[in-house]
Amino acid sequence: MNTTNTNATASTATPAFRWSTGQKAVALAVAAYFAWMMANLGVSPERLAVGWEQGARFIGRMFPPELGKMDELAQGIKETLQIAVLATALGLLLSLPVGLMAARNLSPAPLRVAGRAFIAACRALHPVISAILFVKAVGFGPLAGILALVVATVGFVGKLFADAIEEISPKPIEAMRATGASFANVVLFGVLPQVASRFVGFATYQLDSNLRNSTMVGIVGAGGIGGALFAAFLRYEYSFVCTILATVIAIIVAGELIVNAVRKALHV
Repeated sequence: MNTTNTNATASTATPAFRWSTGQKAVALAVAAYFAWMMANLGVSPERLAVGWEQGARFIGRMFPPELGKMDELAQGIKETLQIAVLATALGLLLSLPVGLMAARNLSPAPLRVAGRAFIAACRALHPVISAILFVKAVGFGPLAGILALVVATVGFVGKLFADAIEEISPKPIEAMRATGASFANVVLFGVLPQVASRFVGFATYQLDSNLRNSTMVGIVGAGGIGGALFAAFLRYEYSFVCTILATVIAIIVAGELIVNAVRKALHV
């Protein structure tokens, strides 16, 4: 009797790794939606084929790289590095109070809502959009790029820092408050020691991110090598474009190696 029931159950059970009817229907609907989006956006094999051909011709025109404008290249790279470093430093300084303000376990509800709203506003703006706004506000040049990347830094590091504070152990904070410690002492000796390593990790990652973004905001006039890159495109100097792109890639790779070395040395 038991053997018969076991065989019947085995014969009616759904085999492993087989999709159910509902899963197949969902997969079919997703595939149909993607096909509709591609058709609606004008994506077609013909356009892709034309794009490959044009891309190959464009890459062919980039070689050999232009090495006769090293002064312009060096000035743009210098400006880009300065923008990235200054924006990261200023953004990190602002991220500390903003993150503390947005943490649920340290701030009252109205202050926390204001902090989270400010972080969300900073995160909602892409660095290029921020750069355009600051170019209109303060004019062309590195200052606009610095301000744009400061906003991006606060939006990213501020959120992660607030989330890290909310995950710390409450016992040291409760013990310090029981002794009558001030809020500043609670932050300095109860909160920051628990999140210091993670904050260093956030900082090193954001520096690497700002190195990339600082080359991008220059395209809209916010300083850095992006301006030289855009000007080279307008002048059809594709050999110089190749030189700029190769230099930017080398800087990003070098920055990645340095950041990884720092994180390894600090064990974060």
